[in-house]
Order: sequence, then C-alpha cells, then structure tokens
Amino acid sequence: MSEMTVSQHALLGAPHEYLTPIERPTLDEAKAWCRHLASTHYENFHVATWFLPNKVRPHFESIYAYCRVADDLGDEVADPSTALRLLDAWGSMLDECYDTPERSLHPVFVALHETIRECDVPRELFADLIHAFRMDQVKTSYNTWDELLEYSHYSANPVGRLVLWVCGYKEESIALLSDKVCTALQLANFWQDVVEDAERGRRYLPADAMERFGVEEGQIIGRVFTPEFRTMVEHLVLRTRQMLREGGTVSKHVDRDLSVTLDLFRKGGEAILAGIAAEDFDVLRGRPVVSKTKKLSLLAGALGAKIRAGMSR
Repeated sequence: MSEMTVSQHALLGAPHEYLTPIERPTLDEAKAWCRHLASTHYENFHVATWFLPNKVRPHFESIYAYCRVADDLGDEVADPSTALRLLDAWGSMLDECYDTPERSLHPVFVALHETIRECDVPRELFADLIHAFRMDQVKTSYNTWDELLEYSHYSANPVGRLVLWVCGYKEESIALLSDKVCTALQLANFWQDVVEDAERGRRYLPADAMERFGVEEGQIIGRVFTPEFRTMVEHLVLRTRQMLREGGTVSKHVDRDLSVTLDLFRKGGEAILAGIAAEDFDVLRGRPVVSKTKKLSLLAGALGAKIRAGMSR
C-alpha cells in the first residue's frame, strides 16, 4: 500500500456513501459534499444553521458532516468490532487532518481542515466525539446520573463548544453554560427514546433511579407503564428541565445572531420535555414527538428574533 493508506483504505467496510475517494477533492467540492449531507440528512440542523451568519455556515456544515459520518460508523454497522475499527480509522484520519492535512482525501477532512485552520479549533473537541461513539459500542446501560453526565461530556458537550468556538467565543465560563444545555438536550432525547433504545439493546434510564422508584428492567421492553415508572420519568424530566434552564443563560453572553440559534435548540429541548409531560410521562406507549405546529411556532419565533436583531444594528 502507498503512503496514502490511512485516507484510501481506512473506511473499507463503512456505509458506501462514506467511502474515501481515490483522488483528493477540491476545497469547493469538499464543502459541497458536506453541505449536501447537512441539508439532506437532518432537516433540523439545516434549518437551525439558516439563522447563523453566512460566513460561518460552511464551518458548521463541515462540523456536522464530521459528526454525522462518525455517528453512522458507530450506529449503522451491526458488528461492534467492525464499528470500533472504523471509528479508529476515522480518528486516524482526524489526526492526519491536523498533522499532515495535504494527505487527507475524504471530503469531510478536506473541508474540516479549512475550519480548523481558520478558527484554530482544538483537536480534543473532535476526538471526544469519537470517544463517545466508541463508548456506544462497549457500554449499553448506565447505572447513575453521573455516568450519563460523563457520557454527555463526550457525546454532546463538544458540539456546543464547537459552535461557540467557531463563532469566536472561547471563554470557559460560557462553555460551561453551553455544556448544561447540550447535556440536557442529550438527556431529553434519552427520555424520549426509551423504547427505541431498548429495542437496540441500550438503556439510558439510570439503574439507581429505577431502583429508587421501584421500576423493573423488564418493564421497558415489555412496555409495562406503572405509577412508579411515571414518577421516575417525571423526576428525570424535572431534573433535566432545570439543567436546561440554568444553561439557557448562555444566550445572554453571545451576539444576537448566535443567540437566536442557541435559543432555538434550547426551546426544542423544552418542547421535547413538554411533549413527554403531555403524555403523562408514559414514554413506553410510543415516542413523544414535537408537533409540526410547535415546530413552526419555534421557527417563527426564531425568524422574528433574527429580523429584530437585523433591525437593531
């Protein structure tokens, strides 16, 4: 094999759309690839980035593409050992992007290097995300709230910190507020997806909470909703909502454009928690969802805030 082994051969066995090309794409081609992935793979991300200044949107598209591919390498590959190998390869390609970027062939890393170069992004933020996806392959249940916080430290918090960093906010005090929002969003998704996660062999409901409220493991896969289960979920939702509110003050420390986007994500988390409460905390009968009407309301509010921000300049 040639010196390009990492870029050319590392992702063999990955979903075909993520295979590395033989020739290095141009920067414009790489950006277009990331933009396409961001705009077609996850509509909510594409909508949220519309509220950001044009100059930073390509950075967010390359960051999203990095996260999306890494997540799929972990989740879309059935065999954990294969998934771990692919994630190791993705990590090696990240190192290549930092250390010898001229060797990068995958469009994600060609585009991402431009973001890294222009914004001086710490490698640790990207590496932490790979660590989280590796955790998903070897840890399928959680015993305590603190274990969930540790997982979120790697899986969710780096995303918020990347958003702040690219927008020029590097203060740790602001990042810590963002951590609370990102962790709360991660937890809200866990409470929303209890059944779906159980069907995939994962449990994010902490075992100590289940024991405290008298909930049995079999109730989840068997969808046995009891008053005890309701009380447990209500407790977890209230705790998560408090964290979301505490971290939400991050919007007061950033410019109006970024504040609109951060508020949109926070309100999305609040809507998920409200949806769970509206179902009387019964997350076993089906996945609580945010209605289209609510989504439109959130977007309309964000659009109004963006317009007001523009008029105030």
